[in-house]
Amino acid sequence: MSTHSSRRSFLRCAAAGFSTLAASRFALAQAAAEPPPRTAQVALQNERAVIEPVSIEVNARAIPNFEPRDRTRTRFGSLEYRSGLVLTSPFRGFGGLSGIRLDARGERFLAVSDQGGWFTGRIRYASGKMAGLDDVEAAPLLGAEGRPITEKRLWWDSESVARDGNLVYVGLERVNQILRYDFSKGGTRARGEVMPVPPGVRKLPSNKGLEALVVVPKDKGKDQNMPLAGTLIAFSERGLDADGNLTAFLIGGPTPGQFSVRRIEKYDISDAVLLPSGELLILERKFSWFTGVNIRIRSIPLKGIAPGALVDGPALFVADLGHEIDNMEGIDAHVTADGETVLTLISDDNFSMLQRTLLLQFTLAE
Repeated sequence: MSTHSSRRSFLRCAAAGFSTLAASRFALAQAAAEPPPRTAQVALQNERAVIEPVSIEVNARAIPNFEPRDRTRTRFGSLEYRSGLVLTSPFRGFGGLSGIRLDARGERFLAVSDQGGWFTGRIRYASGKMAGLDDVEAAPLLGAEGRPITEKRLWWDSESVARDGNLVYVGLERVNQILRYDFSKGGTRARGEVMPVPPGVRKLPSNKGLEALVVVPKDKGKDQNMPLAGTLIAFSERGLDADGNLTAFLIGGPTPGQFSVRRIEKYDISDAVLLPSGELLILERKFSWFTGVNIRIRSIPLKGIAPGALVDGPALFVADLGHEIDNMEGIDAHVTADGETVLTLISDDNFSMLQRTLLLQFTLAE
């Protein structure tokens, strides 16, 4: 059996961890009261731990074809494959990447690890394809007291990130809280402020709770008449309403409240991104003992979202373990100088030897 086939066979078995507490993920292998390893160097000074971002090495291997079974194929649903990387690092805290946000050029990135850490850096391109990562730094997410959030019980499962200029929002799944960071106050050294959330957020399941955050910027709402301007949209992974659909929340903005996303074929939400057109893309995944891990991207019109609404939309993209995927948990978008909309996906390797950290890019073709 080839190494490629062996890895996929193992992945199908390990993938059950995406749905059960018997998962391979590093965090769940720890006792609930035991914090995960810290993701930055700690030095003692005046009997207080001083934590600063550290530069780390990240190696990249190209993924030339998204479907190894057919290397001539580049079109997958509404997406055109551009390039991909397998990322590895000798830094033991690298991994568990659950969300990513890029700058307008698709170069500088801010990623969050589900072990309570930031990763920042720059994507290096060659002839329009990703070639590697440069200037990568790791730092812990800090709480209001200036201490790593991992020092609080269960405050380490940082699963989602959204950005609006200097304001960065991070969703914590285990405790179903949202932290707000002002990056004008030190970047990743900024302290997180706990945001008030609707009561329904606190009632979400601890292991399938807050999983995706999207900001509807105020300036875009003014310039483009975008609905829900100034709203933070929070999606649950598998918090279900009375009809078995996925719950989501409108926080702040003109019409705060709760709505639902139709759940189809037992997919769960893992992330979301808002395009300049006002189209909301939802990244979804599911696990089956028969098919392994599957991912999907659905399109939801932002104008259909309102308190009490049930929203739905078509699938633009579907992939399984026959493609170069893993536990894809993050999605973002940028527009190139040529006007192409590029989607960037990142995977959470769960700190498992059987999984990979993948960075994939596609062009939205239609």
